[in-house]
Amino acid sequence: MKQEQTVTVGTGMQIAYQRYGDEGDPPLLMVNGFGVQLTAWNPDLLQMLVDRGLQLIVFDNRDVGLSTHLDQAGAVDVMALMSGQATAPYLLSDMAADAAGLLVSLGLHSAHLLGVSLGGMIAQSLAIEHPDRVRSLTSIMSTPDFGVGAATPEAGEALLSPAATTLQGAVDRSLRLAAVIGSQVYERDEEWIRQAVGLAWDRGNDPIGTGRQLAAVVLSPDRRPGLASVTVPTLVVHGEVDPLIQVDGGRATADAIAGSELLVLPGMAHDIPRALWATVVDAVVALVHRAESTGPPLRNNHPDTHKHARWGRLSTPQADRGTE
Repeated sequence: MKQEQTVTVGTGMQIAYQRYGDEGDPPLLMVNGFGVQLTAWNPDLLQMLVDRGLQLIVFDNRDVGLSTHLDQAGAVDVMALMSGQATAPYLLSDMAADAAGLLVSLGLHSAHLLGVSLGGMIAQSLAIEHPDRVRSLTSIMSTPDFGVGAATPEAGEALLSPAATTLQGAVDRSLRLAAVIGSQVYERDEEWIRQAVGLAWDRGNDPIGTGRQLAAVVLSPDRRPGLASVTVPTLVVHGEVDPLIQVDGGRATADAIAGSELLVLPGMAHDIPRALWATVVDAVVALVHRAESTGPPLRNNHPDTHKHARWGRLSTPQADRGTE
């Protein structure tokens, strides 16, 4: 692990990032979710990926952590946003451009992408708009459009509950949120939640900034037409019982990308429980190895990868998915 650093990328944003692993190994750019900082990646999970031969780049998206906060853009009225009466100071394509700029600043022509939730949306946008920067795409518990796989009322209310004003309040809020959107059949690591919230609080708490991220999600266009042009090996992972971005979001993502692989995990909600880490890591590593060995696939000529999968419960590729 290298010391956390900050770099100004081509969009003008200062992006805080951290690298793990051997820089001679295939790079995996990991894009986190709504309001989530780079410190939210559990170190044990990162070590599993490093031990499997990957170098990792984690970073703060704009408006969180130690990256640029667009304070001059002001607050977003969430009620107006949800009723179509608000605008966004930036869109997901701008956040994807930040990520592409980070790769350039690090001297990397391209990388494998892994995005979780909002991070999956950003990764999808990056694959569409900066295809030469992407070696493979892993989209986890995400969706190609805000209206697809919409949250249950309870999950949406929990996500948009009032921001905390104290560290203890932030811990309590995060534990309540995890109880609503997290997996119920797997053990919840509440100690890690407390630790991660403390790390994030110390680096910077900005609920107004996360409101601007929400506006980017809500007002960005449907990515399905653009995803049809994605040719890199793609894995879509989704929890079968995710209440925040329901499984239809994952299925729609996979359906939009020819030859993509869909891994639906029973019992998983809007988190990745420790008990499922090995399954997800195996899937990601297999995808990276395939992409590294085959190079960019030809359009509409994706390998029938479900016959060679080394992991868990895997659906057939998109072209054969009509019987689902």
